[in-house]
Amino acid sequence: MKKTLIITALLLASISSSAQKLTINKTTIDVGKTGYEVPVTATFELRNKSSKPMVIEQLKTDCGCTTVDGPKTVAAGERFTISLTYDARMLGHFTKQVALYSNATKDPVYLKMKGVVLADVVDYSKRYPYDFGGLLASVDNIEFDDVKKGENREVEINLMNNTENDITPNLLHLPSYLHALAMPETLEANRSGKIILTLNSEDVHQYGLTQVSIYLAKKLGERISSDTEIPVSVVLLPDMSDYEGVGSEQAPLLELSAETLNLDAHHKNGTIILANKGQSTLKISSLQMFTGGVKVKLPKSELQPGESTKLRVTIIPNQIRKARSKPRVLMITNDPSHAKVVITINVE
Repeated sequence: MKKTLIITALLLASISSSAQKLTINKTTIDVGKTGYEVPVTATFELRNKSSKPMVIEQLKTDCGCTTVDGPKTVAAGERFTISLTYDARMLGHFTKQVALYSNATKDPVYLKMKGVVLADVVDYSKRYPYDFGGLLASVDNIEFDDVKKGENREVEINLMNNTENDITPNLLHLPSYLHALAMPETLEANRSGKIILTLNSEDVHQYGLTQVSIYLAKKLGERISSDTEIPVSVVLLPDMSDYEGVGSEQAPLLELSAETLNLDAHHKNGTIILANKGQSTLKISSLQMFTGGVKVKLPKSELQPGESTKLRVTIIPNQIRKARSKPRVLMITNDPSHAKVVITINVE
């Protein structure tokens, strides 16, 4: 009895050790529907977590109807992908797999793709261009722009259930200022619906840009991931009531040398001159970025009449390429004519 327990423990330790050397985001991917003789591809994300290079000795598919593409070697700690493509020359449900043989694991690792081939497939890509695991959506990024305190806004997220099962669409991790209503509550297979997302600006506690990530799920309690993320931005305008009835000559006045910067991998830095052409102190109360991959430096946040300063903008190309929305810099000021200033960054 003791020998059996010892052998079992050693076996589990061996499996655990192998698993730590190679991690896989998803071992099975549901590609949904495709048309007859319309090839479909599943892309698996993996990582070599060992301290040594990984050698992929063989990628063996289970039939000639599938092709596979992947690297031969992977450096220590490096992420990589393996793509499996099915030719879709047979109608009906399918499950295809590839066996990955490498020096990272003792036994082969199996990656599977599944879906269904239909004689006629409706193309939903224009109305529902974003796929959240079979739940198709009209948007993958939401912006509430130029919101005034006390104002309520609504956005409709149009949905299509592209699976064979009923689902109950939900938005997870909603902050207090967002409310979601699914219509209908249960979305039958191959049916459309929507989620109405409502913003209550009274519960947004800071002027300028507020950002949060919410997650589109097929049911309550579903595990969240970057695949189901929907970034939400709110731009709340400041209260300018102090300047009502005040002559423009008494207010600060912001002047910018440019409102657009053209940057690329070779020219990562740009400068814009900010000047106060008014008669009172110009205050920049907020300076924020809509996306990652952008850094800013502003020496002064308050400018006396006649003063100027330089806003320096730097991009990180490999990060900015992952952004879902256009890279921009947001400034909130006490200039009544420029309470909100957006500097657009064009990245080539």
